[in-house]
Amino acid sequence: MKNIHFNGTPITPSKVICIGRNYVEHIHELNNEIPSSMVVFNKPNSAITDTLRFITPDTRFEGEICFLMIGGAIKGIGFGLDLTKADIQNHLKSKGLPWERAKGFDGSAVLGDFVSFDTPLECLRMTLHINDVLVQEATYELMIYKPQEMIEEIKSFMSFEDGDVIMSGTPKGVSTYNMGDEFIGRIYSDERLLVESYWIVK
Repeated sequence: MKNIHFNGTPITPSKVICIGRNYVEHIHELNNEIPSSMVVFNKPNSAITDTLRFITPDTRFEGEICFLMIGGAIKGIGFGLDLTKADIQNHLKSKGLPWERAKGFDGSAVLGDFVSFDTPLECLRMTLHINDVLVQEATYELMIYKPQEMIEEIKSFMSFEDGDVIMSGTPKGVSTYNMGDEFIGRIYSDERLLVESYWIVK
């Protein structure tokens, strides 16, 4: 079982719950339809890693604001990368098949450290820089489904275990990446930095 760290303490999530198609401009950049209801899928505990590896040439990064759930509520915040094998996903989508082979593989949930926070969720903002270039940025306002809506929808059919992580969706700017690329993901409350995660692709 893979751990994450919350305020420096190891925690073992049972799963990572992902919200798909939660930013309109990202939906458009992939030529997808805006969903009529929330898109939810899981990554298993075995997908969790703190190391960003080069997987395949078609593998995309998707930077996301991530929420740590304890006692059925958000207790921590962190930055994460949802890795996607794009060619496999496109094939599965064309056949109407599930996405697990493209989304749930080992090492596909790259998670930084989580910290507690005392700021309103409405103030949250994320940025992702690769090789010192800003490639993704998003705010709470741009989410189609807000965090509390995510929680209520997930709870309607699935239980949270303490330590579970919600990946809240990615904004526009997803792309493939290369060996040696430097990633810096940051979560802010307005202009105040809450947490920063750093990876070099191995």
